[in-house]
Amino acid sequence: MSDAVDADQVVVALDVGGTGMKCALVRPDGVTVRTERHPTNASRGPTAVVGTILDVAEGLAEKARADGLTPIAVGIAVPGVVDEARGVAVWSANVGFRDVPLRDLAVRRLGLPTTLGHDVRVGGLAEARLGAGRGTGHVLFVAIGTGIAAAHVVDGRAAVGAHDAAGEIGHILVRPDGPRCGCGRPGCLEAIASASAIGRRYAELAGATADAPVTAAEVAERAAAGEPLAGEVWQEAVEALADGLATGQALYDVATIVLGGGLAQAGDRLLTPLRAALHERMTFHREPRLVAAALGDEAGCLGAALLALDAVGVRDHQEKR
Repeated sequence: MSDAVDADQVVVALDVGGTGMKCALVRPDGVTVRTERHPTNASRGPTAVVGTILDVAEGLAEKARADGLTPIAVGIAVPGVVDEARGVAVWSANVGFRDVPLRDLAVRRLGLPTTLGHDVRVGGLAEARLGAGRGTGHVLFVAIGTGIAAAHVVDGRAAVGAHDAAGEIGHILVRPDGPRCGCGRPGCLEAIASASAIGRRYAELAGATADAPVTAAEVAERAAAGEPLAGEVWQEAVEALADGLATGQALYDVATIVLGGGLAQAGDRLLTPLRAALHERMTFHREPRLVAAALGDEAGCLGAALLALDAVGVRDHQEKR
């Protein structure tokens, strides 16, 4: 890869979600020089969403040039099933995509080399190269939110899988007699330990005594305050997560597991008991370092930018320092 990086070069990076899209101009050293947020408005349908993505990307490229910067590539991250090799958003329930050739559409509109990546995989890429997993070589990034998904990053490259579906750690079977998952099978990890599952389980056990819907964050707070019901639900989730991560460690033998997503914001309320539970499950496997993500909601944009830089032959320099 080329080591020649001009100071005025930037990547146009977009992290597209079902509700909003985070957008940025990112230098090859990983520094963000401009950020924007725009609503996705997925209810308008996939054609309108694609139009918004292209409009925003083109607008950012124009703003970069107006500021004396040179856009050299575009990186776009989307949820769902992504064929990175063809640049196609195969399927996304959140955004409504079905076989959308987003890379080619962006190239046609902006005239810049474009990469399309999966939102969790690019988030893992950023955490492994610029964030909490930096310098450790083998990283498993686990995003815990409405669902649970992962990215396995080795030497700065995230595994895609034979069918573009690597990293579905949320669908590891941890409780055969557990609640039914959205995928249709009972007992998947995300049916027990995702943020939505924790809130749902608390409401189920609380029954008529629940005065309002309770979030996973509130369950964590109540557990820390000593409420028995919240403590029970939180411990169930921690034990299930430990089982899932122990399976992940047996498969991937990583140096660092980075926890991201909304649930990771619980900090030590999650990490302390989870480290202990994971430690108990280790036999001959080396115990990984377990840490919280460091980049917050910037990870998607940064990872999309890194993917684009790799594609045009410019490896970011920030990770080398």
